[in-house]
Amino acid sequence: MSELTNVPKAVSGPSTFLDDRLGGANFLKRNLRKIFPDHWSFLLGEIALYSFIILLLTGTFLTFWYKPSMMEIAYDGSYAPLKGVMMSEAYASSLEISFDVRGGLLIRQMHHWAALMFVAGMMVHMLRVFFTGAYRKPRELNWIIGVLLLTLALAEGLTGYSLPDDLLSGAGLRITEGVAISLPLVGTYITFFLFGGEYPGEDVVARFYSLHILLIPGILLALISAHLVLMWVQKHTQMPGKGRDNKNVLGAPFYPAFMAKGGAYFLFTLAVVTGLATFAQINPIWLFGPYTPADVSAGSQPDFYMGFLEGALRIMPAWEINLFGTSHAGTLPLSVIIPALVPMGIIMTGLALYPFLERWVTGDNREHHIADRPRNNPHRTSIGMSAIAFYGVLWLLGANDEISAFFHISLNWTTYAGRVLIFVAPALTYMITYRMCLGLQRSDQAIISHGVESGVIKRLPHGEFIEVHTTPADDIEAHMRGKEPVLMLPVAPDGSGIPPKGMRGPLGKLRARMSKAYGGEKIPLDGGHGDGHGHEEEHAAVGSADDDHSLTR
Repeated sequence: MSELTNVPKAVSGPSTFLDDRLGGANFLKRNLRKIFPDHWSFLLGEIALYSFIILLLTGTFLTFWYKPSMMEIAYDGSYAPLKGVMMSEAYASSLEISFDVRGGLLIRQMHHWAALMFVAGMMVHMLRVFFTGAYRKPRELNWIIGVLLLTLALAEGLTGYSLPDDLLSGAGLRITEGVAISLPLVGTYITFFLFGGEYPGEDVVARFYSLHILLIPGILLALISAHLVLMWVQKHTQMPGKGRDNKNVLGAPFYPAFMAKGGAYFLFTLAVVTGLATFAQINPIWLFGPYTPADVSAGSQPDFYMGFLEGALRIMPAWEINLFGTSHAGTLPLSVIIPALVPMGIIMTGLALYPFLERWVTGDNREHHIADRPRNNPHRTSIGMSAIAFYGVLWLLGANDEISAFFHISLNWTTYAGRVLIFVAPALTYMITYRMCLGLQRSDQAIISHGVESGVIKRLPHGEFIEVHTTPADDIEAHMRGKEPVLMLPVAPDGSGIPPKGMRGPLGKLRARMSKAYGGEKIPLDGGHGDGHGHEEEHAAVGSADDDHSLTR
């Protein structure tokens, strides 16, 4: 084997060991020295990854004692208030894990908290990717995988939430049954397949258990592996800054720097999950009792990631369509179908299609390895914030009964307000976000043009007091100058008045208008202060005898 040179001992040692046995030195040298960016936001996805690992470990522990059976038995465990109560074996085994298995309650609560962090971590990671434009070429496939991961995580959470078979999870299961049976043509078949007959049946817990521990985790594991492999093979995105461009990546190597950082971050995530499981009680199933179809808990709320679907159900008017008179076979309960399918469809379909729609509007087929600052693409940022507002209103209205009771507001009025806000809030959020992005761009323009405030007050010969401005630091200026104009399609007619190919016809004209609005430079860094929407007062610049400073009013 050739001698390893110019390689740190931490890399050359393991490489030599494995190369002598497997012939993998070159592979290890190349991959262990892969550079990872240092920006904190790139670690948001690690939260989801580490939470998934915790889920696998704690879930394996729980399978040793959990019994996925709906067979009725009389409880004879150590929780006295439920002694002799008839319940399913699933609920009884969940109580046994909580009270009779050493460390069982801690592990069960760790599993629940890790599930919440898994979904939350994916959400914030996806928002980071979206707002920085990291989904653009060549990462569209990885973006699609991320959308599929989030969708499957919601299904995984739903199936796991129903396994204890307590009264709270049973209420959620009843909603699931109502949504499934409302689907035209296939609803009855899906419901009978899940429940093994008429609701509640005797098979749903066992079937959800198989989905929860085998099918969905297997798909998740495969997609996460594909996600990581694509991320590894493709160049990392990085924030704009000094010395950074589309041809390099500045940061620390995977081994040992990022591996040490990642290991510490995993332990930190584990500590947070363990701390929450220790000091913050979640899902006390013993207080709810076993599920019976005739009962429902007051103030029932799902986990946060399903709250937006709950809110959609609560604010939806009682609409239905009877296709064949009053026949049940011809009834479409829109009050269930629309909340179940439309919000999820808007969010997930919009996420999946956005990279391709943006490329269609802008005509941008370039590779992008430098991330955008959200302010530099105001329309994308405004669209993302509008989606968050849409989700947030639905999520908040999922607790409209609690809001009504706590603030002593009519339940009807909270529902009416939700029906208005679901349309008004995203529109207002879009306008406010767009103006904020332009304002932040103007702030960057002012810093580039006039420097940063130094805190030094100077008196001019004619008596006027001004603050001395200094040149921004090189890394700050490079960060700001990393801004690139959003591409815009050529829409101007040629000398004969003929629009470019692809810009003709109704769809072409719509594309041209969208491209003109979405693309282009809104606030040039070295230009004037206008953005096409008005003019600002000109800032009078005052010369200074100090060569190192520029003085402005």
